[in-house]
Amino acid sequence: MKYDDASWHYGGDFPEGLPEEAAATHIGMFVAWAMLNGFAGSIHTDDFPGMLATLKGRELTPGAWFLQACDGKFTDEDLNDEGNAFTRSYYADDSGLRTGAEGYLADYESTFPASDDLYSVPDSWASYDQIAPRISKRMSKWRNPKTGWRRFFS
Repeated sequence: MKYDDASWHYGGDFPEGLPEEAAATHIGMFVAWAMLNGFAGSIHTDDFPGMLATLKGRELTPGAWFLQACDGKFTDEDLNDEGNAFTRSYYADDSGLRTGAEGYLADYESTFPASDDLYSVPDSWASYDQIAPRISKRMSKWRNPKTGWRRFFS
């Protein structure tokens, strides 16, 4: 299953003046979080561990790593079983990206309110360090629905 693809974003309403790579930043932030938190699929852990080491060493930004390691496509092969279950709940499922208040895009946009649009967030480790705790809190809530909600807002 394909969750997201940078090429889906840089057509249509994509802001003028931004490079197409900016369409990968929001995806790369989530995929980097998944890789760095133990949800990498065997394609990354077994087949291309060197690329995973590059991410862990922060040698490339999350978006740049995503474009190189995943060719700009985020699929279920990128994740292990738990990572896929969480992603279908929080990021996207067969019907598309989750856009509700508890979806990734809403969290991304509220984390970066000063950005003009989804694509203007800098592809940097500083941006990643802002969004990663929010994703982690959503994972905690997803794993522990009775206690996770309280922890998310505390």
